[in-house]
Amino acid sequence: MNVTAAALLLAGSFFFSFGKVKQNVTIGGEEVGGMSYAEAETAIRARFSRDLPPVIVHAPSGDLILKEELSVKDDIARLVRRAKRGETLSVTYRREWADAERTLFALCARNAREAKDAEMSFSAEGFRYTHEVLGVMCDYQGLLSEVQRVLHDGGEVKLATRRYAPAVTEEMLRARTRGLSSFCTYFDGSNSSRRHNIALAASRIAGTVLGPGEIFSFNETVGKRTEANGFRTAAVILDGEFVPGVGGGVCQTSTTLFGAALRAGMEITESRAHSLTVGYVPPSQDAMVSETSDLKFRNPYPFPVYILAEMGEGSVGFRFFGMPDGKRYCVESRVLERVSPEPPEETEGEEDAVLRAEREGVRSESYLAVYAADGSLLSRTRIRCDRYAPVRGKIMVKRTDREEFLPEETDPNEKI
Repeated sequence: MNVTAAALLLAGSFFFSFGKVKQNVTIGGEEVGGMSYAEAETAIRARFSRDLPPVIVHAPSGDLILKEELSVKDDIARLVRRAKRGETLSVTYRREWADAERTLFALCARNAREAKDAEMSFSAEGFRYTHEVLGVMCDYQGLLSEVQRVLHDGGEVKLATRRYAPAVTEEMLRARTRGLSSFCTYFDGSNSSRRHNIALAASRIAGTVLGPGEIFSFNETVGKRTEANGFRTAAVILDGEFVPGVGGGVCQTSTTLFGAALRAGMEITESRAHSLTVGYVPPSQDAMVSETSDLKFRNPYPFPVYILAEMGEGSVGFRFFGMPDGKRYCVESRVLERVSPEPPEETEGEEDAVLRAEREGVRSESYLAVYAADGSLLSRTRIRCDRYAPVRGKIMVKRTDREEFLPEETDPNEKI
């Protein structure tokens, strides 16, 4: 390019930049006739910017007002230079938002929330539930489309959110931990040692969680009945006799657990009767435990089973929890034969007293009856058939002075 051409181009640019708008010209509602091009652009854009409405995004976290962030591409520069005298012209423009995707994504992130599962904890004190937290999902693509729709003329849009539940809700956890069964037996609460042993054994069972297919062992859970393991001396049955022994009363705990397990639908894998009948359950519904005899049952369900214990002044009970299968489990006993004991054994003593109460022997069996939700009988299965020995009574008869019963002396010569 030669010097002359460059000079002409520079002069043309100077004239174009610093010329004036024709008289009586209105552009974008602003009277700019006679103004320099630069003054006219400034005035029009000031008015245009003032009148152009913002874009407002309503969101739970607060409104996002967009105006200065939006860039405007317009034809104002062209209009002020080409306007003819007396013309009234409208501005053609296009608004753009270069940071739209990043800003709207961040807005969605602020208003979104991950769902949180409900939680459940279980101990000897029972269940504790923590309520689930609903998640919040934002419609990012929908928001971006709505903003682009109102970007030109301004307007208001709302961030669309949707709540959604987590995978695990409190309602689901409670449905999985409903009551399956409860069973209670009673005893003389004034016998402190026996009550202590019953309560100690029950406390070691309380809070047990039995997984699907898992087998419960009374002996493994409670431990040996020794003084070192916390048990006291109370009456136990030994060789058909009630005698003092460490851990007396624990069999009432195992028997009560046995009753609750049967009614919860547990599969009994090991149980044994006492040698004598007991007063707290019908025949063939007891469960004797010792070093060589255990109470075992298996959880047949595809879900965990939870066990709680309940102690009263004169009662012990167990409750099983899980997901009910809609069936009802009932335990029945039937006495097949009663055996009378031999006449009581008598001994002499200071007073009349019963040293050992007689007890009849029993041959019995127990059944588990399973009913459907409509009450119809589904099955009736024998649990056990047992023999309980009779107990011969023992009484003490008050000793008498035999001299009181000797005949009076008579004269040998007296005729009778």
